[in-house]
Amino acid sequence: MLGAIEAGGTKFVCAVGTSDGEIIERIQVETGTPEETIPKVIAFFKKHPIQALGIGSFGPIDIDKTSETYGNITSTPKPGWGDYPFVRTMQEVFPIPIEFNTDVNGAALGELMHGAAQGLDSCLYITVGTGIGAGAVFQGQLLQGMSHPEMGHVPVRRHPDDTYEGFCPYHGDCAEGMAAGPAIEGRWNEKAVNLADQSEVWTLEAYYLAQALVQYILILSPKKIIMGGGVMKQAQIFELIHTQVQTLLNGYVALPQITAHIHEYIVPPALGDNAGIVGALMLAKKALEESH
Repeated sequence: MLGAIEAGGTKFVCAVGTSDGEIIERIQVETGTPEETIPKVIAFFKKHPIQALGIGSFGPIDIDKTSETYGNITSTPKPGWGDYPFVRTMQEVFPIPIEFNTDVNGAALGELMHGAAQGLDSCLYITVGTGIGAGAVFQGQLLQGMSHPEMGHVPVRRHPDDTYEGFCPYHGDCAEGMAAGPAIEGRWNEKAVNLADQSEVWTLEAYYLAQALVQYILILSPKKIIMGGGVMKQAQIFELIHTQVQTLLNGYVALPQITAHIHEYIVPPALGDNAGIVGALMLAKKALEESH
């Protein structure tokens, strides 16, 4: 029995399940302050004899196991969560192996082991919602260096007809600032879900997302790109992204995945909305295996 937490900015999903990705029971808790949220999380897991726990969290977080602040949520603007000792808090109640990483790195692992990237040893998982984040697995290992990837903040070229300034408080018009959900709402004065039939909205959205994808392809060369999150539920955007990526690469990456089978290369998550929580289960599996 494994425990899993998908800690998001708006909700926590907690589940218990098996090492093959089967979810046995789950709950959803609104993300308030730690004092409001964590006791509900702990109460759920106290009902189950879990052997290990996987946490996929919103960030930024400290995933360096040699660091004094390993297991902390670090510089988030979310009230109450700045410098929060997430792993230590859970470890005090549950003295079991715990694996801690970003929610998107977890989702990438889930899709690699049980989703759209099964049978491969590398994939990239991108979520486009209230923000843009990406995680990756390469040669079967989660991608991390001095910290975890922050691919949502890569710079993009502004469309010549786009006057929207971008909402990212750090970079203004980075990929997140121009293409996450709040950017769509800020530019068009309407939530993305209500703009489904406005082709110009999605053409522009694809223009920015494809620029980010091209950078990931050129630098990381993942074997599969999986795009999830609320914005990507607009199914028509995938074809627009496919076309834009091919246009931007302009034949330079002359591989069949790009030139002939891009609709099989850039895809939605096979696990759907469960990518993150199944990924957290896989983090728990990793923690258990490494503890032996």
